[in-house]
Amino acid sequence: MSLKDRISEDIKAAMKSKDKVRLETVRSIKKVLLEKETSPGAEGKDSLTEAQELEVLIQAAKQRRDSIEQYQNAGREDLADKEKAELAIIEEYLPKQLSDEEVSAIIDQVIVEVGATSAKDMGKVMGPAMQRLKGQTDGKKVQELVKAKLG
Repeated sequence: MSLKDRISEDIKAAMKSKDKVRLETVRSIKKVLLEKETSPGAEGKDSLTEAQELEVLIQAAKQRRDSIEQYQNAGREDLADKEKAELAIIEEYLPKQLSDEEVSAIIDQVIVEVGATSAKDMGKVMGPAMQRLKGQTDGKKVQELVKAKLG
């Protein structure tokens, strides 16, 4: 089942169960997917690739994480909680999220492979690390771990 089909089914289920947060969240994902599909850069293709769909989901999750942080800093826990609920729904469509230990192990592998020895090698590590970890963890977490290991 494609992501679009799964989302359509989830919209129907959320409407039947009157789950307002799930309905709004899943509709917003569908909207972004449709916009990306019909954008001029889509090159006339009928559908997005799995990688493009994943990119949309990653971006939606990142937006929610950023909003959560901003709302918490502003003392708006009510809005942060809404964003957390939406993030949990989006994460259902993403690949399984890796634990900090799993992410750390992959970063260690990349550091050895590229021969990184100091903080100035951070760029050499980040590219390959993000490529392997795409959609499986937050980029901010990867950056913090790489910085700690090379610093």
